[in-house]
Amino acid sequence: MTISTTRPTHNLSAAELETLDRRHLIHPHQRSQRTFRRVMVRGERSTVWDATGRELLDLLGGGIWVAQVGHGRRELAEAASRQMSELAHYTGFFEFANDKTVLLADRLASLAPDDFNRVFFTCGGSEGVDTAIKVARLFHHHRGQPDRNWILARHYGYHGATYGSGTATGIPDMQHAVGPNLPHIEKLMPPYPYRKEFYGGQDPTDFLLAELEQTITRIGPENIAAMIGEPILGGGGVVIPPEDYWPRVRQLLSTHGILLIADEVITAFGRTGAWFDSAPRGMRPDIMVTAKGITSGYVPLGAVLLREEIASVLTDGEGSFFHGYTYSGHPVGCAVGLANLDLMEQEGLLSQSLAIGDWFRAGLAPASSLPAVGDIRVAGATVGIELVTDQETREPLSPDLALAVADELYDTHGVITRNYAHVLVLSPPLVLTEQETDRATSAIVDVLGRLDAKAGKINPR
Repeated sequence: MTISTTRPTHNLSAAELETLDRRHLIHPHQRSQRTFRRVMVRGERSTVWDATGRELLDLLGGGIWVAQVGHGRRELAEAASRQMSELAHYTGFFEFANDKTVLLADRLASLAPDDFNRVFFTCGGSEGVDTAIKVARLFHHHRGQPDRNWILARHYGYHGATYGSGTATGIPDMQHAVGPNLPHIEKLMPPYPYRKEFYGGQDPTDFLLAELEQTITRIGPENIAAMIGEPILGGGGVVIPPEDYWPRVRQLLSTHGILLIADEVITAFGRTGAWFDSAPRGMRPDIMVTAKGITSGYVPLGAVLLREEIASVLTDGEGSFFHGYTYSGHPVGCAVGLANLDLMEQEGLLSQSLAIGDWFRAGLAPASSLPAVGDIRVAGATVGIELVTDQETREPLSPDLALAVADELYDTHGVITRNYAHVLVLSPPLVLTEQETDRATSAIVDVLGRLDAKAGKINPR
C-alpha cells in the first residue's frame, strides 16, 4: 500500500496549524519562552483574521512596517497574476532585462529627489544594505582610493540581518555569538533628544557632530567609505532627530569625501508622509536603500537608488559591478511595485499618512500624562511610545513589561502592536481610517492607564 506523504493544508484547525508551526518553523527573532502561536489567515485593508476567526486591527502594517495600501488589495493580486501569465521570471543579469523592471526603475527615478537616476533591485532591505556597502567601497576603489573601506553606522540603528547589514545594525543581539562579523564598521551615538543623558548636558547635535569629527580623525578620512543611517530610527523606537542633525552631518561628510547612505527601508513610500523621508530632513544622501512599502509587502522586493555620479563610476568606462541576486529585478515583484505606487498616488496615501499622524497625536494626547509614558513620537503614520518606570529619572520600562503591554492590547482589545525593547511601536497601513485610529488610541490609553510600572504589572480592567 502506498502511503501519501502529502497532507492538505486547508480546513486545518487553529490548534493543528499551531502544532505544525511549533514542529517545523523557525521564526525570525524567535523567543524560545513564547511557545504559543498567532497564525493569520486573511486580511482586508487594516484588519486581519487569525486561524480562530478572531478579527484584529493591524497597527503594524503586516507585522513589520510593510502594508502601505493595506491587506487584500485585488489590484495587486491581479497585477501579479497578469505578470505571471505573461512572463513569470527572467534574469536581470548582464544585458538582460524585462519590461516591468525597466518601467519601475524609471518610475522610482521620477519620484526620487535630485539626480537619483539609477536603480539596482534586490529582494529586500538586508540585501539592499549589503549592496550599498559594496557600492560605497567599489566607488572609492574605482576612483583610486582602495583604502576607503570603513563604514560608519550608529547604535540603535537597524539595517538588516545578513552578515554585512547585521554588522552595521546597532543592536548587539544581532552580532551575539555569530562572529567574527564584517570588519571596519564603527558605531556612533544616535540623535535621541529624549535621552538627554547621552550628551552630557550638551546640545545633542553639537555633541554628535563633535563625536563624528573625532571618529573621522581617529580612523582617517582617507580610510572611510560611507556613513549609513535611517532618516528616523525605526527599529530603535521611532526616534526623530533634531532638525539640524542631518544637514550638519551631510556637510561634515562632504568635507571629507565620505558618502552618505540613507536606509529608507522603513521610511520610504509614504510611511512618514513623503516618498522618501531623507529629502525633507535635509539628508541629501548619495545612496538610498528601500524595500517594504515598495510593494506593500505583497511580493518581496527592494531597490537601491544611486546618484548618477556614483552609478557611472561603477558601470561606465572601466568600472565594473560584479554583484547580483537570482531574483534581482523580478518581473512579478516589479509589476506589483508599479501597481502599488499607482494605488498610493490614486488614493492620496502620502497625505493620508500625515492625517493618520494627526489623529494619533490627538488620540494619544491623554496618554502623555500617564506615569509610565515618557515620550510620544509621531512621524506620519508611525508612532513610538517610550515607556518608563519613572518619568523623572526616565528609567526605561523592562522589555518584558513592555511586551506585556503589547499582549494586553492584543488579548483584550484585538489591537496588534509591537514593543521594541521599552518602546511601543505602531506602523499601520496608510489606509487606516479615523474611526480605526480612535479605536486604537482608546485601547492604548486604557492599557497604559492600567500599567503600574513601579509594581511591574498591568492592573485588571
